Amino acid sequence: MTFTPVTLCFLTRDLAGVPQVLLGMKKTGFGRGKVVGLGGHVEPGESDAEAACREVHEEAGVVVRQQDLRDAGQVVFDFPARPEWNMATRLFVADRWTGEPSESAEIRPEWFDVGALPVERMWQDAAHWLPLALGGSVLHITVVLNEDNETVREVLDYTTR
Repeated sequence: MTFTPVTLCFLTRDLAGVPQVLLGMKKTGFGRGKVVGLGGHVEPGESDAEAACREVHEEAGVVVRQQDLRDAGQVVFDFPARPEWNMATRLFVADRWTGEPSESAEIRPEWFDVGALPVERMWQDAAHWLPLALGGSVLHITVVLNEDNETVREVLDYTTR
């Protein structure tokens, strides 16, 4: 089984004592219409960290340095009904970057309180792992989707450090 390597990077900040995360409304392509993390495919010859930094810049116009990324682990997405959608996703969190997030052709970025994530507007799987990743856990899980390619059938190999 083949899993496409992708990355997600979650920029975080503290606003008057309230932790927030930058997410974005996906305007094009896979996940269109959903609130998602910043990220995308790892290009040939590129490390996961390089891809995360590149994608954040392309999608939100900010610069994140590799040394400012915290490894939050990996989520493997298994789409049994659409195996061409299978992804092995490296997760990163960063609380340092340069620039102000701005809208791109692909993403309309928006800050959300970590305690009130818009899970009803996200892929259903996000509720299973995003709060943990933002809370400092390093995840190693597999999310298996149902035949509808939207809802979660099961979460496997769940471990955190």
